[in-house]
Amino acid sequence: MPPRSGATTARIAVFTDVHANLPALDAALAEIDRLGVDATYHTGDAIGIGPFPAECLDRLLARPSMHLLMGNHDAWFAFGLPDESGTWMPPDEREHQRWVHQQLDPGLKQVVGAWPYASTLRIEGLRLDFLHYPLTDGGTFRSPQELSPESASALFQMPTSTLVFFGHDHRLWNVTGGSTHFMNPGSLGCSRDPIARFLIVEVEVGGNWSVSFRNAPYDPDPVFRALDERRVPARDFIRRTFLPTDDGPLIA
Repeated sequence: MPPRSGATTARIAVFTDVHANLPALDAALAEIDRLGVDATYHTGDAIGIGPFPAECLDRLLARPSMHLLMGNHDAWFAFGLPDESGTWMPPDEREHQRWVHQQLDPGLKQVVGAWPYASTLRIEGLRLDFLHYPLTDGGTFRSPQELSPESASALFQMPTSTLVFFGHDHRLWNVTGGSTHFMNPGSLGCSRDPIARFLIVEVEVGGNWSVSFRNAPYDPDPVFRALDERRVPARDFIRRTFLPTDDGPLIA
């Protein structure tokens, strides 16, 4: 990473995959506000999985200097679920997605549908790219894969980028391929530890930059209670798969 020596030109927060986890989102935003940033990017999947889709979407849409990108869960709300014939989506997940969409104002479909699939920021001679994940030729998001310097470069195909920030894969990634750095802070809302993950990128005059991976603790009990109180479909699977566990620290 280049050494830091000059005045900061921009400080940017990046997080991804909120997945309707309101306590985690509120914890991260409070910490981001404490640190102070010029802009915030969310790289997709604001809704789905968690019990607070409307509240999380409201928080994100109301935040100033917020850049919202399209994820697969967001696209299913804006443009509709995949055709049931031959789809990979099992019935319980389809029921869950329908529940999510019922919680949201239908008028927001147009708002979410206008979110870009990717965004580029050029600053101090650097190119920063933000996206949920690369798309297939058919326009759907590719499945997350193990990343190496070689595979990341081939998957993202962004040779002129300095920094690429992405989500979709709920794990934290920090991989360098050639002159491009590929970074995912890990899902903010779906972690097996009760922490809301994000990162801060700082760019200085002259193009020096630094990235710090951060997290904010939160209380997951309101999430567990709301899953039951709101009778969220597939909630037992969601608890086991995506949320904090007492089995010891494990980042998903």
